[in-house]
Amino acid sequence: FQRRRPARDPAALGPQRGAGLALGPRQPRGGAPRPRSAPEPRRPPAAMSLESLRYRRGALRVLDQRLLPQRSCYEHIGGVRQGWEAIRAMKVRGAPAIAIVGCLSLAVELHGGAGMGQGKAGLETFIRDSLSYLVTARPTAVNMARAAEELGAFASREAQREEATAESLRESVIQWAEAMLEKDLRDNRRIGEHGARHLLQASPRDTVTVLTHCNTGSLATAGYGTALGVIRSLHALGRLEHVYCTETRPYNQGARLTAYELVYEHIPATLIADSMVSVAMKEKGVSAVVVGADRVVANGDTANKVGTYQLAIAAKHHGIPFYVAAPSTSCDPSLAEGADIVIEERPSQELTDVNGVRIAAPGIGVWNPAFDVTPHELITGGIITELGVFRPEEL
Repeated sequence: FQRRRPARDPAALGPQRGAGLALGPRQPRGGAPRPRSAPEPRRPPAAMSLESLRYRRGALRVLDQRLLPQRSCYEHIGGVRQGWEAIRAMKVRGAPAIAIVGCLSLAVELHGGAGMGQGKAGLETFIRDSLSYLVTARPTAVNMARAAEELGAFASREAQREEATAESLRESVIQWAEAMLEKDLRDNRRIGEHGARHLLQASPRDTVTVLTHCNTGSLATAGYGTALGVIRSLHALGRLEHVYCTETRPYNQGARLTAYELVYEHIPATLIADSMVSVAMKEKGVSAVVVGADRVVANGDTANKVGTYQLAIAAKHHGIPFYVAAPSTSCDPSLAEGADIVIEERPSQELTDVNGVRIAAPGIGVWNPAFDVTPHELITGGIITELGVFRPEEL
């Protein structure tokens, strides 16, 4: 997939049910038959976009990203408890998407009449309790905690208005949650534009090669993406040479999701193992490393998917700019440094099993942190937000 296909080509990739992605050309008539184990996947028109969630008033569905790329399946979220479970099980992931799904799950439950039986004060308490519960699903990602704080404060202000009723409070909270969708997409496009411009200004070449980690695209946000949004913007400008994406063990978000999005967008890309990043930087002409973040603290330290720290170390050694792309909602000035961040520990089976099959020796101990912290001094390119690109000390 080194060249871009025309939009009318039915081979454009996208969500499908089937045995996975077929990256090569179709078999011509009369050629060797395709094996039964690898049927031609169904592919939508190129105009369709990837969506991590689908929402309309009173109804929320999330794409179960654990099933990608083999199957595209949207699961109905009927309320806060189902939203919590979808986030915790990583059916939906990515800090911005976690916050949006959490708040929209509350909006769906409110639309169904939850919390309305005890008047305005009782409804406010229900909203605050629901938001506090949602924060516990995946505590390292600050976006949900920040959204809970802001929405909770908004609900309190609305409840204190003399003319407010339980019905008006409910409607205001639903509208607040719905507005997150549009804002996230708008902010992501700005992140992409700022990051692409800054990266190109820092590069001596007309085209650039980017290395990225985990998944930071449409599947991790309301749309477009953060670090992958920068890559999309570079590609749209015709200034992207190539992308190297890591597999991102142990949950394989890079191999399953980022590779999926890159193929879908016809962006020239190569998948590499996490352990190949140093040699890729040495031999493949990498211009910059661009990753996302689940939390950025006051001194500029960032928490991101485990494996990010070693990328930053390798980039520093090779003299390659290292960027972090994240919305301002991922910034947490209440924490002074990265050591204060609570790091989520994931189940051991994510490391010991593959598709439910045990691959590790029984009895072996497992340490499976979901994130690591990159010290601010290793973020040599800058922190890309919707407000611009900043050195860590400028935050």
